[in-house]
Amino acid sequence: MEYKFLGRSGLKVSEICLGTMTFGNEASEEESIKIMNFAYELGVNFFDTAHNYNKGVTEEILGRWLGTKRKEIILATKVFFPSVQGINREGLSKKNIFISFEESLRRLNTDYVDILYLHHWDENVDVEYALEAVNTLINQGKVLYVGISNFSAWQIMKTIGVSKIRNWSVPVCIQPMYSLLKRQVEVEILPLAQSEHLGVVPYNVLGAGMLTGKYLRGETGRLKENVMYQKRYSNPLYVEITQKFINYAESKGISPAVLAPAWVKAHPAVTSILLGARSLEQFKEVVKCTEVKLTKEEWEEISNLSYQPPSPTDREPLEVYKLRGW
Repeated sequence: MEYKFLGRSGLKVSEICLGTMTFGNEASEEESIKIMNFAYELGVNFFDTAHNYNKGVTEEILGRWLGTKRKEIILATKVFFPSVQGINREGLSKKNIFISFEESLRRLNTDYVDILYLHHWDENVDVEYALEAVNTLINQGKVLYVGISNFSAWQIMKTIGVSKIRNWSVPVCIQPMYSLLKRQVEVEILPLAQSEHLGVVPYNVLGAGMLTGKYLRGETGRLKENVMYQKRYSNPLYVEITQKFINYAESKGISPAVLAPAWVKAHPAVTSILLGARSLEQFKEVVKCTEVKLTKEEWEEISNLSYQPPSPTDREPLEVYKLRGW
């Protein structure tokens, strides 16, 4: 297991971040504990959850497992989506952040988390209020660092700008969706992260399981069970890309479930990748991606199986101007 610094936080995190969204739903508590034990013994020290996962059950399972291992774990949770019904029990209002986070601490059986992610941009809240709330928690010692998930590039930069102007803790990491099927982040977000020294922890690196080829084989999973994922991956182009990728992986003698996350992990902007599973057997398979080290040429070869994201600008790079003599 390799470890990298998470942005400028000084924290060293494993190249695999254990995603826990299945815990308490697709994965029973018994199976979830098996997965966590295996990941921990493998050297995974980065665990990710959220306030709303399975209405709080996921955090409870993780909290019961942590015990004496808490000090060795980089623990991240999130706030935005509701875990209970209530007029003011969602979004990034200061009220919801404070209430939801205190519930998370109780469920996680800890007095602090290492990273608190703002799980989604809230168009109904001035980001200053959300950041003020998180910085209050930081000053209380209940949160060490702030992270961002599902923000666009301009939203990330606005958050960073406000934090610096207010002399608040600046976000240290982002959690975007990224896979061979979903490459929008390559246009603006990954270059931004490199420029601003943000840690990058992508999720959905297997395209909701699509890139494993299991749906081509008629197997079940999120794309069969969840309407949100069906819409997210409804583009017919994704099936074409998946088939080309499966053929490529087979030609190299590598499981597509291993090669897909290895491709994401190989991007120079990526710090750690989120991997979750419904069973220990599944996790043992996908975590083999740590054994695959792609060269730049191999990464580009695989990239060419997919669409190429557009340039962020129609203007030519500075190098082209120079070669052309301005």
